Amino acid sequence: MNSDVSRKDVLKKLWHMLSGSHFPVIFSLLLAVISTAGTLYMPILIGRAIDLILGEGRVDFARMIPLLKQGAAIIIVTAASQWLMNLCNNKIAYHLARDLRNEAMAHIGKLPLSYIDSHSHGDTVSRIITDVDQIADGLLMGFTQFFTGVLTIIATLAFIFSIHPGIALLVICLSPLSLLVARFISSRTYTMFQKQSETRGEQTALIEELMEGQKVVKAFGYEETAKIRFANVNERLAGHSLRAIFYSSLTNPCTRFVNSIVYAGVALSGAMVVISGGLTVGSLTCLLSYATQYTKPFNEISGVITELQNSIACTGRVMELIEEEPEKESGFEEISQTEGNVTFSHINFSYIPEKPLIEDLNLAITSGQRVAIVGPTGSGKTTLINLLMRFYEIDGGKISLDGRDIRSLTRKSLRSMFGMVLQETWLKTGTVRDNITMGRDGFSEEEIIAAAKRSRAYDFIRRMPNGLDTRVSEESTTMSQGQKQLLCITRIMLDLPPLLILDEATSSIDTRTEMLIQQAFSDMMKGRTSFIVAHRLSTIENADVILVLKDGHVIEQGTHQSLLSSGGFYASLYASQFAV
Repeated sequence: MNSDVSRKDVLKKLWHMLSGSHFPVIFSLLLAVISTAGTLYMPILIGRAIDLILGEGRVDFARMIPLLKQGAAIIIVTAASQWLMNLCNNKIAYHLARDLRNEAMAHIGKLPLSYIDSHSHGDTVSRIITDVDQIADGLLMGFTQFFTGVLTIIATLAFIFSIHPGIALLVICLSPLSLLVARFISSRTYTMFQKQSETRGEQTALIEELMEGQKVVKAFGYEETAKIRFANVNERLAGHSLRAIFYSSLTNPCTRFVNSIVYAGVALSGAMVVISGGLTVGSLTCLLSYATQYTKPFNEISGVITELQNSIACTGRVMELIEEEPEKESGFEEISQTEGNVTFSHINFSYIPEKPLIEDLNLAITSGQRVAIVGPTGSGKTTLINLLMRFYEIDGGKISLDGRDIRSLTRKSLRSMFGMVLQETWLKTGTVRDNITMGRDGFSEEEIIAAAKRSRAYDFIRRMPNGLDTRVSEESTTMSQGQKQLLCITRIMLDLPPLLILDEATSSIDTRTEMLIQQAFSDMMKGRTSFIVAHRLSTIENADVILVLKDGHVIEQGTHQSLLSSGGFYASLYASQFAV
């Protein structure tokens, strides 16, 4: 992203994104032509009017009045075209921002969990919100001032040529000075703006992290350290921003200085031509007006360049997200039902290639079995579930469902076979009803209430202000963590799939409610293959098979009683939890 080549690539991508707005872009250019033509034709009318003032008391009003009427009409047309052009440019810029955000959000849904887990959520949010805003602002300035400025420069030169070719050549010779100065400075601002965007993303990530963990921050007296961390990031952001603005702010005064030289050259050379009789006073006035019109776009464009550098840097960050390799769909077979036979054959997997986690894992689980997975932290329990759901892909071996390699199945149809309750709750902003159905239509109120009763969630739901229509969110302080977990369990109770995954599903529920939930789970798991990840071993005593994992290997398997009798690792784990 630091080279000129990559910057050109970003500009090409930005132009490609505008390809869907051909008509608004063309219409904007047409309005820019009309606006520029009207603005530049006015000096000619003014010059002609000055030449009609022959002396004191000698003004040719008969010829001047039509010029004044013509000028009034041009002013009205020019103002209207500028107004319409601004409307059109706003539509182009903000529709592009809308489309970029939609594309970015849609692409996030296609990215593998490995990307989401390994990238700061705050930085990703900053790319979608702040960086897209910067792109829109840069485009708005580009369309509003850049196109008009370029047209003004070209058209002004043409008018100057029509009045006096010699003076026009002088203007052309002096013009490259402005361009060279602007290019020299802008080439150095890009890197600064890129660092500014990256640091702003880091700052957003830190703010999000501290806001989410505010209770922990206060409980452990971390406030001062948090302030120091934020001050360090804020200081770096201020430094990058100041350097970026300092370099970019040099552009305008430098180009103004060069443009003043152009104006002085036109004034001196034009005055000498007037003295020699080659120009009228009105024509010289027109030339001076054009000299101002000609140099003004250079000043505006230099300001636009500053904003465009920021916009290009932000575009690079947004495109980096959008062009991130999506999760590839290796399977194309749809599955609508399953018996629930699951086989793990010689599975190898690691999050980091240098650190193997699961090596040569072999399991055979028959339909309807309740399989409990236990082991110390980091042994691979949740990883096993991630592989089964294809949140992560295995490095070697094969996982089969009813004899079919799950990689041959589409992820959507595979995941529809599983009901999953995680230790971490997640509620979207919406009603209780929305959170239970989670986008699935066709459920009656009676079915939702019946599911809530089975999960033991209905008692607290009916006490809420609006029952099922009460609005909640993940940040809701009116609900306990246990109540949020009960809502998540109700989602599964509403539409039971053939396979179940319970990853510490009752970890946030009190002991009494847990007993009731375990009874509901027991009824729910009848005839369904169930995977139960648990730390509290008392919750899995009735499992058909208990798999004991350690360092990515199944070191023991059997029933609760047989594992206790063997006196192995499971027995020691059980004793440590129930030692008196």
